[in-house]
Amino acid sequence: MKPQILLPACVALALPAFAQVPGPTALETPPVIKVMDKAVDDREISGAVTLVADKEGVVFTSANGYADLDSKKPMEKDSMFWIASMTKPITGTAVMMMQEAGKLSVDDPVSKYLPEFKDLKDAEGKPVEITIKQCLTHSSGLSDVRSPESDDVKTLKELMPKIVAKPLKFAPGSKWEYCQSGINAAGRIVEVVSGEDYPSFLQKHLFTPMGMKDTTFYPTEEQAKRIASSYKRTDGGQLEKTGLLFLANKPVTSKDRYPLANGGLFSTADDYGKFTRMILRGGELDGKRYLKEESVKQMTTIQSGDLKTGFTPGNGWGLAWCVVREPQGVTASVSPGTFGHGGAYGTQAWIDPVKGRAYVMLVQRADFPNSDGSDLRKAFQEAAAGL
Repeated sequence: MKPQILLPACVALALPAFAQVPGPTALETPPVIKVMDKAVDDREISGAVTLVADKEGVVFTSANGYADLDSKKPMEKDSMFWIASMTKPITGTAVMMMQEAGKLSVDDPVSKYLPEFKDLKDAEGKPVEITIKQCLTHSSGLSDVRSPESDDVKTLKELMPKIVAKPLKFAPGSKWEYCQSGINAAGRIVEVVSGEDYPSFLQKHLFTPMGMKDTTFYPTEEQAKRIASSYKRTDGGQLEKTGLLFLANKPVTSKDRYPLANGGLFSTADDYGKFTRMILRGGELDGKRYLKEESVKQMTTIQSGDLKTGFTPGNGWGLAWCVVREPQGVTASVSPGTFGHGGAYGTQAWIDPVKGRAYVMLVQRADFPNSDGSDLRKAFQEAAAGL
């Protein structure tokens, strides 16, 4: 295991001129820190927490810039972030845990577990079936339920009839279209087959045993103090504070909203790093097995066939994971078969099974034109690949 590089930004340690150390010297700022400092200076972001890990542990972590610009509150390594769609791979993991338990198969029709879906219709009003796999690969054709339609929904169970009320947009399996409803349906299936509400299931079977103490749908008052402020860029190139789009004007601590299996989690770099290391290690971490290796492989290899998928070129889709088929552009520095997910406000986490590395970047920028295709993601992954 390589030693952790824990240098704060803009700090150099005085060493004798003859001192020789492997890798970046103590007088040399690690490349990830340079990238993040430049992004802060250029007002691309207010701050960031980054982490690089291998199978043995964390090899690099850094906090750069500010968690809040108005108060000049520095970003800390335990700062919390809305990780948005980085919730999806966790939902995929929960589904695979239930498949291993014999509670479901991803090839099963959704209506087997959610009777509401027996009323699902296509655009012509004809009955239609979708599978769990199609939900997880964004090929179900389901329509999304957005605010204000969903503002009064308190549980995943209450959300399902609203999903079913909308006709399918296309024949299941015929195309790829990013879909929140499919992932939320998968989360609801986990509730039904496990007999536990979704937050309790994740807490009991993943977060608590893995030591993910700051990963939650519902931050406490103390955790809320550590959530980094979110920003958008003005036309003048400044950063302006903005809210979290899914809260519908409710406090971040409110439990008066359903647990978005598609994108409702808050987390830290350390917590999500543990999750990525578990997946990188084939479903095991610190002597505890969460998934079999074959389940991890099924989940993180392309299950979407030849369908053209977004949000960047050269990708396919696993079971709630994006998979890099042909590295190019923003993914040029990772290996074929790298898998992961981004979030709406610029967060990113990717696992390169060839290099044996996991890369986590947490920021809160609301208006990247394409957060998965951002120059910041590309620069971070290129810098991290050299550590």
